[in-house]
Amino acid sequence: MFNPSRDEVRRFFTETWRKQREGEILTPLEAIAADWIVEHPEYHAALADTDSANAEHYSPERGETNPFLHLSMHLAISEQLSIDQPPGIRAAHERLAARLGSSHDAHHAIMECLGETLWEAQRTNTPPDSDAYLARIERRATRD
Repeated sequence: MFNPSRDEVRRFFTETWRKQREGEILTPLEAIAADWIVEHPEYHAALADTDSANAEHYSPERGETNPFLHLSMHLAISEQLSIDQPPGIRAAHERLAARLGSSHDAHHAIMECLGETLWEAQRTNTPPDSDAYLARIERRATRD
């Protein structure tokens, strides 16, 4: 299982952003990450300064979003959609994107479902429940 450290994740995103800006060749995973970085201009300055990125401690109490966590969740959801795992997530995403008007907005809604699912797993000290995760996404996709 791939389990990078905090510093490795931050280095991956800052290096990907550097390579994107300088027109260097990206790996397939970097290309997906770069696409999400481009979609989030609010993170560009943080990703451009590797030293600051590595030193920063993002605090929800201060109203800060951790760009590395956010982008990592985009990558995780992109992978889930590419392999349709859990089965049905791709179709649920398409319905959600149609309802919300964009794939990006659908990703953000799915992110909330993923966060709830991971929080529940941590709280109960159990593996994440993929059926509950998909059910949360389905509920979001069918809300009026």
